[in-house]
Amino acid sequence: MRPSRRLGQHFLFSQGALKKVVEAAELRGEETVLEIGAGVGSLTLCLARAARRVIAVEIDRNLLPALREVVGSHPGITLVHGDILEQDLNALVGEGAYCVVANIPYNITSMLIRRLLEAPRCPERIVLTVQREVAERIVAGPGRMSLLALSVRLYGSPRIMARIPAGAFHPRPKVDSAILRVDLHPEPMAAPGLIPTFFKIARAGFQQKRKQLRNALASGLSIPTAQVVSWLGEVGIAPKARAQELSLDEWVLMAKAYAKDPEDIVGDPNSVSAGERD
Repeated sequence: MRPSRRLGQHFLFSQGALKKVVEAAELRGEETVLEIGAGVGSLTLCLARAARRVIAVEIDRNLLPALREVVGSHPGITLVHGDILEQDLNALVGEGAYCVVANIPYNITSMLIRRLLEAPRCPERIVLTVQREVAERIVAGPGRMSLLALSVRLYGSPRIMARIPAGAFHPRPKVDSAILRVDLHPEPMAAPGLIPTFFKIARAGFQQKRKQLRNALASGLSIPTAQVVSWLGEVGIAPKARAQELSLDEWVLMAKAYAKDPEDIVGDPNSVSAGERD
């Protein structure tokens, strides 16, 4: 079976690595597991031995005959052909709690994580094999924070469970991988109505993350720098701080302050003068 380069396929074949993925999920035998990118069924079978039900989604039509041959007769496995980014997750998993365990293509990591975190009914936990560098970015704290890390922390607690060498996959990727686990909070760390504002401000801050926050936000939100300085002072954040230095709690505080009356801080997009820029 030839993996598709277009779909970013790298099949995980190492039994030791497969065992680590399943162990990272801490399945108790009662769960519904959503697997994304079933591939040739190696992880699918391991999950079926540890969970009550496995819903395995595979986008590659060429893999389906072999996949059905490997796992099709197992009563606890349901195969679904389709693109997970276009699936109705509620319809896919049905009623009740579920978790996601998968060896995913690197090229859909950010999109997939966002889709899972923002789903109307989120999984209880997510366990994914991702690029090691991406996993390390996601678990990074203030000082090395990124927009992706901030987004994940809003919804759950991320941690790296194990590292997987490139040689555990076929074809061998150019980089090592890691098993990332995210345990989702019962509720996001910001109220649902505040989340759009939270991301509006965060995107503005990280869009020019090398700039001081006062200038990045003034530029990204099109408001006067002096007003940003005043607004940051109200929540106790240094105007000279940079986006990657702030904690999740500080971003939530900024979103709350901005959401009080955003109409009062709408200004001229050209209000940041050349002398105020870093």
